[in-house]
Amino acid sequence: MADATTTVADLKNAMAEFVRARDWERFHSPKNLSMSLAVEAAELMEHFLWMENAESQINNIDAAARIAIGEEVADVCCLLLAMSNATGIDLSDAIAAKLVKNAVKYPAEQFQGRYRRGGGGNH
Repeated sequence: MADATTTVADLKNAMAEFVRARDWERFHSPKNLSMSLAVEAAELMEHFLWMENAESQINNIDAAARIAIGEEVADVCCLLLAMSNATGIDLSDAIAAKLVKNAVKYPAEQFQGRYRRGGGGNH
């Protein structure tokens, strides 16, 4: 499954089959999935704890750590897919709508190279 050839539907179906094969649907409430997502996101953050920004760039991370980070990214993504399945949210539609909303909230011409209003905060 490569990004260039795998659809969101393929991923959602694979996650649904994984959950179904283990009879986990009853545990996959939005509450439980959101809590699990927070835990997995924290595990991802732990890999970068106490690093300087430059140090955290992926080209500065050794191969073993890169694999571990990839596993945590996958855990987060799998839980998002499971949440989408459990709630009936069309993930592609939700992302597209959020991008439109954010484009209005953060116009490119006003936020080019900045992450907050009123100057400063350049990164």
